[in-house]
Amino acid sequence: MTSRLVQSEALLVRAVPYGESDIVATFFCAQGGKIAAMARSARKSSKRFGGALEPFHTIAVTLQDRGRELTVLTEARIVRVRAGIATKLESVDAAGSALRWTRDLCPPRTEEQGAWSALAELLDALDEGKNEPKIELAFFAMRLLSEVGYALELDRCLMCGKACPDDKPARIDPARGGIVCLSCGGARLQIGARLRQAARDMQRGVRAEISSEEATDVLKLAELAMAAHADVGA
Repeated sequence: MTSRLVQSEALLVRAVPYGESDIVATFFCAQGGKIAAMARSARKSSKRFGGALEPFHTIAVTLQDRGRELTVLTEARIVRVRAGIATKLESVDAAGSALRWTRDLCPPRTEEQGAWSALAELLDALDEGKNEPKIELAFFAMRLLSEVGYALELDRCLMCGKACPDDKPARIDPARGGIVCLSCGGARLQIGARLRQAARDMQRGVRAEISSEEATDVLKLAELAMAAHADVGA
């Protein structure tokens, strides 16, 4: 059976023990997207991959792809350390959520350059610690939805196409994908005009000035949308 080598920068999004000494690692790669790999003897010897199989750090991986579901990890080394994330519990939680969402939303073997950039930028921001982790995570969550094709329609009703004025609140059905006006039955979740505009900007990759409370509301909206497309949190 022919095989090929996949070489890419990557982030570890899951690691599951296998057998007595191996690990099944799932990587989100800059080239190649989400790829699962068998890491032989990774638990038996810390020197096997030089301590590279840790979350949050960017690593360079070499994977042997034989056309099966699992590739084989042959080399891994850290190329971008983000030790600052571990110094703050809120940053650890935010980074963990981002890695989980990326794993759940991105399909296997599908390159997602926009999602890769968004995730790397979030981890860099959490590492630097210049902004509240919850606000950084809210920006990432809305951007991720857009990058993987699940952006919410926040300008007009999904059913009739009627535009929602910028200065008006809107009723959002995240599972259906956006605004549902009252004439079309409405939705249980209502968000104010300012928050809707902020969420819309974030989906477009534009940072919006929001408070911690507003970030909580954005995250609720994003997580409800994610739950409609993936088993988020599993």
